[in-house]
Amino acid sequence: MSRMLVLTEAELRRVVRLDLSAVDCVEEAFAALATKPVAMPPILRLDIPEHRGEVDVKTAYVPGLDGFAIKISPGFFDNPKLGLPSLNGLMILFSARTGLGEALLLDNGYLTDVRTAAAGAVAARHLARPDAAVATIFGAGMQARLQLEALALVRPIREARIWARDPQKAGRAASELSRKLGFSVTALPDPQAAVGGADVIVTTTPAEQPILMADWLEPGQHVTAMGSDSEHKNEIDPAVFARTTYVADRLSQTRRLGELAHAVRAGFATAEQAFAELGDVIAGKRPGRTKAEEITLADLTGAGVQDTAIANLAAARARTAGAGHTIDTKAEAGDAA
Repeated sequence: MSRMLVLTEAELRRVVRLDLSAVDCVEEAFAALATKPVAMPPILRLDIPEHRGEVDVKTAYVPGLDGFAIKISPGFFDNPKLGLPSLNGLMILFSARTGLGEALLLDNGYLTDVRTAAAGAVAARHLARPDAAVATIFGAGMQARLQLEALALVRPIREARIWARDPQKAGRAASELSRKLGFSVTALPDPQAAVGGADVIVTTTPAEQPILMADWLEPGQHVTAMGSDSEHKNEIDPAVFARTTYVADRLSQTRRLGELAHAVRAGFATAEQAFAELGDVIAGKRPGRTKAEEITLADLTGAGVQDTAIANLAAARARTAGAGHTIDTKAEAGDAA
């Protein structure tokens, strides 16, 4: 018999939350990249331009984890005109020992949201100053909200600002986050003013031209850029690289589609530079922040190890909680014509 656990988004939301255990799960995945023979192929990307669609497929095998996940993540950006969400997706968890499918996670992108926000928290935990208390978020969508929520798990945030191109969306997000997180979150109309005096800045937008400029940055700040997950996206002024200590989630990816790719094209970095990866910093193999006045930059493009880690966590918690239902995927003798 071949049996597979099937979990819906609602069930997954009950067993996996954005909390410190999720942050730790993703941190361990990044550490594995630096310390174990992880197999993580390049992202498979499919573009469907006539419908403003893109599909990313990510995967990784992490020694020590029982399963490996394959994630399919579509983004169709005209969907809101049809009354549909822009993003969705699912993950399939396979046994790392037999290759048999073990769990189908119909999360509609929820697990990706959690693991992406958790990665932002991991970056801040290792690169932002321990006393970081003021945060600035660029963007007002789901990931903007989750990044601030995750940041508050690992740093003593007492004040936050939000800037977005749509001031109304920024205002709504600020009000909601103030109520949820219990500290002051305000929407500011000027991005430069929002950056001034911030300890941590997180960019969460699909911008194709820089929205955070190099001369706005101040000593001691940490920047997490997580919006540039495809070649045409660019949130950070390439000149930032002349002022910052740069850390990639996966250097081979950021050279191709992250903020590093734009800095290389603009002449502020070279493709051969051996920058640190986040896993190296976590594992103590490379330094992260070395002094309080340093400016640090984490370039997060999304790695398959994050998906495998969160999928394993979700399946284990679901089994413990008795969530989901199991189906038999093997045909009985005589079923096939």
